[in-house]
Amino acid sequence: MKITLLTIGKTEDKYLVEGMEKYLKRIKHYVPFKVLELPELKNTKSLSQDQQKAKEAELIFKNISSTDHLLLLDEKGMEFSSTSFSEFLNKKMISSVQHLVFVIGGPYGFDEALYNRANEKISLSKMTFSHQMVRLFFIEQIYRAYTILKGEPYHHE
Repeated sequence: MKITLLTIGKTEDKYLVEGMEKYLKRIKHYVPFKVLELPELKNTKSLSQDQQKAKEAELIFKNISSTDHLLLLDEKGMEFSSTSFSEFLNKKMISSVQHLVFVIGGPYGFDEALYNRANEKISLSKMTFSHQMVRLFFIEQIYRAYTILKGEPYHHE
């Protein structure tokens, strides 16, 4: 199984980039993982929220295949503890899912077409975080999940 984190826009803050790089280096020992940063939309002031979501959806659809298992990081998605998230990932591996694609959308969420295409929605928290920070939090949770599955001492209960 391989995992992709698909995002709209680049991570700009240096401290977040450094944190992401730290965990990306660690993750490669467990699973093929990549971050795919799609370009931010230009001239968004002339677009409504729905138009912006539709244009972002077009970009996302161009970067996924029909066989990808699509998971939207969405505030209304399933919530997990770190341990239950590791079990969730393990079930995906056992069920022969070839490619998990997690998506962090733009500032207004996702277009209805993406909700319809998605296999699942997950939420990192009931709290709202910046799209920049969510990237680091999510990557760290992928790393944590694999250390839990391997019985390594990173996670403490």
